[in-house]
This record gives sequence, structure tokens and C-alpha cells, in this order.
Amino acid sequence: MVGVIFWQGIRVSNTSSELRKRVLSGMRPTGKLHLGNYMGALYNWVRLQHEYECYFFVADWHALTTDYADPSKIKDNIQDVVLDFLAAGLDPEKSTLFIQSRVPAHAELHLAFSMITPLGWLERVPTYKDQQEQLKEKDLATYGFLGYPLLQSADILLYQPDFVPVGQDQVAHVELTREVARRFNQFYPSKTNPEVPILPEPKVLLTPSPKLPGLDGRKMSKSYGNTLGLSDPEPEIRKKIKGMVTDPARIRRTDVGNPEVCPVFDLHKVFSSAETQEKAREGCTTASIGCIECKGWLADAVVAELRPIQERRAYYEANPALVEEIITTGNEKAAARAAITMREVKTAMGLGE
Repeated sequence: MVGVIFWQGIRVSNTSSELRKRVLSGMRPTGKLHLGNYMGALYNWVRLQHEYECYFFVADWHALTTDYADPSKIKDNIQDVVLDFLAAGLDPEKSTLFIQSRVPAHAELHLAFSMITPLGWLERVPTYKDQQEQLKEKDLATYGFLGYPLLQSADILLYQPDFVPVGQDQVAHVELTREVARRFNQFYPSKTNPEVPILPEPKVLLTPSPKLPGLDGRKMSKSYGNTLGLSDPEPEIRKKIKGMVTDPARIRRTDVGNPEVCPVFDLHKVFSSAETQEKAREGCTTASIGCIECKGWLADAVVAELRPIQERRAYYEANPALVEEIITTGNEKAAARAAITMREVKTAMGLGE
């Protein structure tokens, strides 16, 4: 679980006179966000908030699963992620923004789930051994690392979603969440309405995201050091893009290139206009332009995409009291919603007052 993780759940409420869908998503605080985070999650969140009841949170407990030995950066990282949430366009009037650890019910429901979840379920999650292999320099023989998918299950089920839109790499975690919900409901039927499960089993809704390579052609990731940051100043953006890898077969200026194997063109597909894409494709395949010119067009598009984001970030950075008020209000709203689920859960488990 390196970098960013997120979950989105949509729930149809039966308590309203009209159908209302709820969206939940979270992101680990690993520092300032980059374009991969933006296109992989935030870009969609901003659009969802106009249509759904949205809850977006900073998953700070999850940051400790791999960085428990040195939490010195977590506080600053939380602040950076909150600022990037707001900078990306999340509107506190439309979305509830909160910090995971400030809503104790996340940890409480995780504890309840740990009482009933077999260890084998956690050990078979594909990313468990994969991440241990990738992070050999860290001692990850802890329950926190083994149990992070169970905490994800608590994060999701606490808000009782019906659907969980995720990328392909998160499908196994959703399946674990479904199993946990099923097991809980079997052990603990509702005291008031046994026919209706307390924790609905969320369904997977795969969410496509654009291919966004980093500066070296690999997936854009902080762990690779190949990112374009949302808050990187324009000169730095242009310098980074100028140094990007391109089609390895195009060694000389006179060599024709293949845009379909070029990381720069992959970014053109996401950020550049159709006209610029066609111009870049034509110039590359006929060797009528060089890679530097092509990268300059891409830099123009990326800078234009980032400009309003950076302007909003500057505004919120200059108003820290406002940011704190937004998060405090969000924490309270999330805690109130979480309390509804926990009352049902604790009553069913014989722990109610």
C-alpha cells in the first residue's frame, strides 16, 4: 500500500423522500499530491460532488501501516493533502472533508471486525506479500500492515455504501470487505429488523482512469521520484517535462517516432487538445518536429491545467483558519454519520447501552 489508496462508495438512502446517493473516498497522506493522484481520483471526486452526497477523508491511520517508525512528517502531510483536496476543486459546501483519525468510529469498527475476521483472509490479499517484497527495507511484520485491508473495510462499511468504484488493483480489497460484511451480518442480525442487514455488501464498480506515466515512463509515483506535482511552479514543470523519456527508437532528430509508445504522448492524450495531439502525432511520425518541441506543447497544456489548482491552493494557504474550520466541521459531520452505523453495530454485538 504505497502512495495513494482510495475507496469510493455510493449508497442509496431509503430515509429520504427521494433517492440520494452517497460517495465515500479516502487518500493516504504521503505529502503533496501529483498529477497521477489528481487524474486517478481527485478529478472524478470534483465531478461527483455535484451529483452525490460526498464524504472525502485523509486516511492518516493508514499512513502508519508502513511509516509507523517515523511519524514526524504525518502532520505536515495531512495539511498538504487537505490543501490539495481544496485546490483540486472540492467544495466544502458540497462535500464533507475530514481526517480519518478524528472520527474514532473508524478505529472502533476496525477493532470489532478484528474479532471476527480469520487471519487467512488477510494473508491472502494479493498486495500483502507484494508490498512486503517492494518495501524490504522496512519491518512490515506487524498486525497494522497485515490488517490494513480490514481497516479499509471499516472505512467503507462505516458509511454503509452500496457500491465501491475502484481501480482493478483494489478489487481484492473490496471482495474482502464484502466477506467481512457477510460474516458480520451472519453473526449479528439487526435487533430491530433482522431481514435487513446492518452492513450491506458493497458491489464493485470499476472506474477507468487515464494512463498517466511518470517522467521515466513508469507509473507516476512518489516512490519512483518521477512525478509532476500539483503545486510544482511553472519553471519546474517545464524543466521536468523537458527531461522526460520518449520513444526509445527515436534517437536522432531525423528519426521518425511512434507516439503510441511515447510517455510524452500518453500525457498529451490526457491534457492536450485534439488539435495539439494531432499536430504532435503528425510531427512525430514524419520527423518534422523534434521531441523538445513536442514536450513544449505538453508543458503548455499541463501548466494551463494546473493554473486554477495552484491559485486555489494559494488562497487556502493564506487562510489557515478557514481550512481548520472546514476540517473541524467535516469531522463533526462524518462522526455524526458514523455514529448511526456504530449504534446498530454495537447493539447487534451486545455492546449497546
